[in-house]
Amino acid sequence: VQLQASGGGLVQAGGSLRLSCAASGRTFSSYAMGWFRQAPGKEREFVSAISWSGGRTVYADSVKGRFTISRDNAKKTVYLQMNSLKSEDTAVYYCAADYGIAVLRTTPLEVDYWGQGTQVTVSS
Repeated sequence: VQLQASGGGLVQAGGSLRLSCAASGRTFSSYAMGWFRQAPGKEREFVSAISWSGGRTVYADSVKGRFTISRDNAKKTVYLQMNSLKSEDTAVYYCAADYGIAVLRTTPLEVDYWGQGTQVTVSS
């Protein structure tokens, strides 16, 4: 599968952004999907994941209550709605996919597929 992330940008603290990740291929519904992020000088970290059906979601504690992940299997797209953004949310956000498992792995080295990343900058 190929992943194309979009929707990043510059936003003030407290603002919102919605990231999108469009996937190619015919079996999108067989992939667990999610998002990671990487800030300058830091390791890539897990943000959120959603199961193939959308019935199960997982969030990092740092974004719980502020971010919402969703997917539209007909459009082969996964979304990350980010509200109440903080300066510490500034990072490159990467879309990720794992085939044939219920929920995306939360360790970057174990993830099967990556998108190209989209920059999110939150100004304080």
